[in-house]
Amino acid sequence: MRLGGRLAGAIEVLADIETRKRPVADALKDWGLAHRFAGSGDRAAIGNIVYDALRMKLSHAWLMDSDKATALAHAVLFRQWGLSRDQLAGELEGDKFAPEPLTDEMVAAFSSRSLDDAPLHVQGDIPEWVQTSFEENFAEDWLAEAKALAGRPALDLRVNTLKASREKVLKALERSGVAPTAIARHGMRVEAGEGPSRLPNVTAELSFQKGWFEVQDEGSQIVADLVMPQETDQVLDYCAGGGGKTLAMAAAMHNKGQVHAYDADRRRLAPIIERLKRAGTRNVQVHDRLESLVPFAGKFDRVLVDAPCTGTGTWRRRPDTKWRLTQKNLEERLAQQQEALAGAATFVRPGGHLIYVTCSVLPEENEGQVYAFCEDNPEFEILSGADAWADLFGTDKKQPWSADMKTVTLTPASTDTDGFFFCLMGRKA
Repeated sequence: MRLGGRLAGAIEVLADIETRKRPVADALKDWGLAHRFAGSGDRAAIGNIVYDALRMKLSHAWLMDSDKATALAHAVLFRQWGLSRDQLAGELEGDKFAPEPLTDEMVAAFSSRSLDDAPLHVQGDIPEWVQTSFEENFAEDWLAEAKALAGRPALDLRVNTLKASREKVLKALERSGVAPTAIARHGMRVEAGEGPSRLPNVTAELSFQKGWFEVQDEGSQIVADLVMPQETDQVLDYCAGGGGKTLAMAAAMHNKGQVHAYDADRRRLAPIIERLKRAGTRNVQVHDRLESLVPFAGKFDRVLVDAPCTGTGTWRRRPDTKWRLTQKNLEERLAQQQEALAGAATFVRPGGHLIYVTCSVLPEENEGQVYAFCEDNPEFEILSGADAWADLFGTDKKQPWSADMKTVTLTPASTDTDGFFFCLMGRKA
């Protein structure tokens, strides 16, 4: 397919997402099934246009004076892929699969408007109602933080040190363009690329099948590392999901001690079994019923609560969720977080640690939750996450955001990772 066909395909998918209010992954999958003639490169290029459009949906729409799919897709090529209007016209000339050209009104708007004149939330490509939360969390840096959440994310991998060294995996994946991550001690990264470029399918590699590495954002690796589980510890991953942090902690413990993985949602927990087998992990017990954890109440050295959240820190990877988020969604998550914290706290032994993590950058879900929890539960106190960071990663690398040097927030702007919040709490002996 030429660029015209790819552009038309992206417009079709964007219109489908808007009309049917469906997840972007579902819309792209269905488009591919209905257009089997499209090759893998075509599908990747179409996906890139769609995701780029959704990441910067507000600013694209403002500059084009239209939020129609055709306006958003064209804006991607102009603003993110670096094509001039003349270059694009040359690419589309004679292509029978090319979409209808932009209207005169869209062309005039794009030619005359400056994003500097747009409302600040439009410049930052975030919903207007969350601007206050960004301002509260990041002060004068909030706009830069918001803009960074509209960029393309890299592909990050974590070396499974139970089976291989980072040097060994880097060599095995040399053709994929991997390099060591800047902060995570066992991480590797493939940069995002530009335009229609594709990321490598690393899960098809033999080294992946052998369990040498996992796909995991560098930020997720970092917060799992900050738990600092020891070989003799009894650890509970209270909201384990698919097990990414469980696997990371088990490897950090060198298959010693014990990690108990629990999640209230059995469907989210299901993939962990196959992942544990592939990784060669032997120190993990999986629980799909809370009742099975009752005998361990008050006995765990470390309890990790990777709490359900709005996912604002992952907007680069899931940009469609940015525009579906509502105040009601946030309120639901706040209640779930409070419930998770209260439930998990009962399993921490005196002198043990409770760790609260979200993939959100909203203060309501982060600092607001842990400070309220410690106020209501005075046997817990917030310890310095910044000290833990310095001990593990040093002070010569990119540093996370922190308002009080206790809790820390990773962001695309500060650490070049997804957004994650980390808080370490100690239970008084």
